[in-house]
Amino acid sequence: MLASQRRATILTMVDESGAVRVSDLVEHLGVSDMTVRRDIEHLAQEGRVERVHGGALSVGHASAHEPGFQVKSALMTREKRAIAEHAASLVEPGSAVAISAGTTTYELAQCLRSVPDITVVTNSVPVAQLLHESATVGQTVVLTGGIRTPSDALVGPVAVAALRSLHVDRLFLGVHGMDLHAGLTTPNLVEAETNRAMIAAARQVCILADHTKWGVVGLSTIIDLADVDLLITDQGLSMRARSALKDHVAELVIAPTSRRGRVHPVG
Repeated sequence: MLASQRRATILTMVDESGAVRVSDLVEHLGVSDMTVRRDIEHLAQEGRVERVHGGALSVGHASAHEPGFQVKSALMTREKRAIAEHAASLVEPGSAVAISAGTTTYELAQCLRSVPDITVVTNSVPVAQLLHESATVGQTVVLTGGIRTPSDALVGPVAVAALRSLHVDRLFLGVHGMDLHAGLTTPNLVEAETNRAMIAAARQVCILADHTKWGVVGLSTIIDLADVDLLITDQGLSMRARSALKDHVAELVIAPTSRRGRVHPVG
């Protein structure tokens, strides 16, 4: 297959799903990992895709488009892990936390598997399954009901009704996009409503969002930046974005992606 044909195929796959993993492209195209990465780099230089760790994203994402959980889970893996590790350090035995659906919040659940005596309320099927299978002593998992979305979130009236009667110490919320004017957004209207119910149930709202979410605007605003207690992101966030965020959120933390790095509160 010619390079032009490979790149056209990559563009088609990105347009269809909003994002694509390098591993999927290697299997689909029958070429090496390095060849796929060179093709993505070429397309990124032309401004036709956005290159991210582990794959590529479409440029100018449609506000109502919602990539699936499996696609998103392979993107920005180091950054998500760094964010999740810092978030997990905030969870102490005896606390009750809520964890929204998403791939960064799923990484948080991975980090919490060994933390005993905590109660986790979640509308994420993968998060609930992961913690259930860990069988950690004293760990209680509450899964809301609802209608399942492409991001494996349970949303809708059933989920909202369950959340209204609950109270947690801290909510860890994953988002589709973050913008200075639009705030924290999602492409799913019903998921936005469910997330707002989770926010209402929490004493502290903590946003987990890697740097690629900056400037992305989904269909519906979940929460304004001014109402965020803590936002944890990664070192890839530009200095201009950091400056804008620290003027709006109560606390901004930059999680290091290298082992030698230190957590950097911005403020």
